Amino acid sequence: MSDFLLDVQHLQVHFPIKKGLFQRTQGHVKAVDDVSFSIAKGETFGLVGESGCGKSTTGRTVMNLIKSTSGQVLFAGENLSALSSKEMLTRRKDLQMVFQDPYASLNPRLTVEQILEEPLTAHQVGDAEERKRTIMRMMEVCGLNPAYLKRYAHEFSGGQRQRICIARALILKPKLIVADEPVSALDVSIQSQILNLLQDLQEEFQLTYLFISHDLAVVKHLCSRVGVMYLGRMAEIGTAESIYTNPLHPYTKSLLSAIPAADPRQKRERILLRGEVPSPSNPPKGCAFVTRCPSAKDICKHERPRVSKVEDDHLVACHLFT
Repeated sequence: MSDFLLDVQHLQVHFPIKKGLFQRTQGHVKAVDDVSFSIAKGETFGLVGESGCGKSTTGRTVMNLIKSTSGQVLFAGENLSALSSKEMLTRRKDLQMVFQDPYASLNPRLTVEQILEEPLTAHQVGDAEERKRTIMRMMEVCGLNPAYLKRYAHEFSGGQRQRICIARALILKPKLIVADEPVSALDVSIQSQILNLLQDLQEEFQLTYLFISHDLAVVKHLCSRVGVMYLGRMAEIGTAESIYTNPLHPYTKSLLSAIPAADPRQKRERILLRGEVPSPSNPPKGCAFVTRCPSAKDICKHERPRVSKVEDDHLVACHLFT
């Protein structure tokens, strides 16, 4: 376990549904429902799935921005879920987050210099001169012109804003970065630049990434291991190579079939799923995917499948493999 920087064990995040005059709890939205995975030091772990599957909630719970209902989030062996807000503040230097929307994640009232200096001041890192040198260095490695320091966020393009967000996340020299769909709000021409920047920074600063995305092509390019989520549960975990060349779960197969082929002349069988995703407030009793699975058996309706090891470092939660 010492090789794992992050170890998420049986994580659950349930949000209460309150109704009526007295706001009594009538049920719960099971946004994350018993999710487990581990990330090794220096690794990029991709978390993928449809919108609403719980991947962003998982990322925010790892950061302790959302409190878990149960389970553990172990960072370097320490249970973050058990820390108070004051105790968590001292750990923030080691865990940083890059959000999806660079327009909403920067304070419009602050200049770039103030945005980058704020975390250094909050954690009392260095004196004024040292902070200035750190800011200039971070501007350089993130591909930002030092002349931009006195400008405000609204004066930049989406790609430049995301570079500022990355610089802000890196300036405290964290060990883990949770990147929540960091390129989905950007133009396609800019996405590759930001992805290449993330890769270069990982090598230079020995970073570990939890990369959350719905773009399977991006995940294949960037991640060494992948976890596939469906309706708050983990459907499949494996190396990127094993997931993309030999998907086991029917849901994973349907997701991969939707990736556009590089050669338009290449024929690929598209697996179309019928039905709607069940409500996370009332998930199926058995397998979460049973209402849409073309290979569902009777046991799938009544018994929840356990995550089992099928191959080396390839796990799947499906009754077809138990």
